[in-house]
Amino acid sequence: MTSHEPLIHIAKRDGMVWWRAWLVRLAAILLALVVCALFIFSVTRMNPLSVYASMWDGAFGTSRRVWITLRDMAMLLCIGVGLAPAFMMRFWNIGAEGQILVGGCATAAVMIYGGASLPSWALLLLGTAVSLLAGAVWGLIPAVFKARWNTNETLFTLMMNYIAIQITCFLIPKWENPVGSNAVGIINQKTQAGWFPKLFGQQYMLNVIIVLALTVAMFLYLRYTKQGYEISVVGESENTARYAGISVRRVIVRTMALSGAICGLSGFIAVAGSGHTISTGTSGGRGFTAIIVAWMAKFNTFVMILIALLLVFLEKGAIEIASKFKLTDYASDVVKGIILFFLLGSEFFIQYSVRLRHSHKKEVQA
Repeated sequence: MTSHEPLIHIAKRDGMVWWRAWLVRLAAILLALVVCALFIFSVTRMNPLSVYASMWDGAFGTSRRVWITLRDMAMLLCIGVGLAPAFMMRFWNIGAEGQILVGGCATAAVMIYGGASLPSWALLLLGTAVSLLAGAVWGLIPAVFKARWNTNETLFTLMMNYIAIQITCFLIPKWENPVGSNAVGIINQKTQAGWFPKLFGQQYMLNVIIVLALTVAMFLYLRYTKQGYEISVVGESENTARYAGISVRRVIVRTMALSGAICGLSGFIAVAGSGHTISTGTSGGRGFTAIIVAWMAKFNTFVMILIALLLVFLEKGAIEIASKFKLTDYASDVVKGIILFFLLGSEFFIQYSVRLRHSHKKEVQA
């Protein structure tokens, strides 16, 4: 009996040089744009190029739109930077949404209870501290259970999101303004106490500066410090880490405290630097979107800048074409989905080689 070779052979690559990997990603984006063009033409009978131009206009058409895009990119990037150390350690922190909310709630409490008695700079410093602490605690809880009893961190962190949502729902009626609105409203609207100040005449400049500083710091931390090395070793193999004398439990707890703290800080940025209010929608699903940012960047925080910018551009562009061309949100989401599908799919071809039966046989014979 002769064994039949499979038609397709898939093998994991040893590695791909960076420029070739980016060529694959670029090809994926171009192919996605072609598929999107076909979809757009079939639905609207309009020139796809004009639709793409509208997407650009939606994200960068005016100075205000540019800064709103940069503000949202900074928020998404901050969360991605927070998730990077946990994911590098192969600790699947799906709880960024909750960590954002508890950080935002802590910031809102400082602004509400201290707005009348403390200067704005003190509110900002105190808001920074309590948001970091709240996020760190929210990250520590599942980390301790994982380190001590080896619980499933994916389910644990996911359930922590729902607890954070309920805490936020509990606080909203206590802080509602005006009374009976069941919403917090704009905190310190008249005095702007605890709000980020304008820098160089731009309202969101401080948001961008803080997150870019975090991005550089996290890159250096993961790449050049002892703690960063320990995170990578634990991520590769916990047994190897133990053999090398690394305390896996200590690394898990320390790293998740850091991850939660940065996600909590993003809640501070969302409340003090952007929305100036707190609600269950403050996180806005960014905690889940940031998973794509961290994973696609392979935990390189500089690459995260490009991916976060692309995702925010797609979001703003989809909103623009939905309103300008009278498309439903579903149609604009299809465009976003197609581009993300091809972009995520390109990572498969970067990680794995695909060969047909005849080419595989020639390679084996050679």
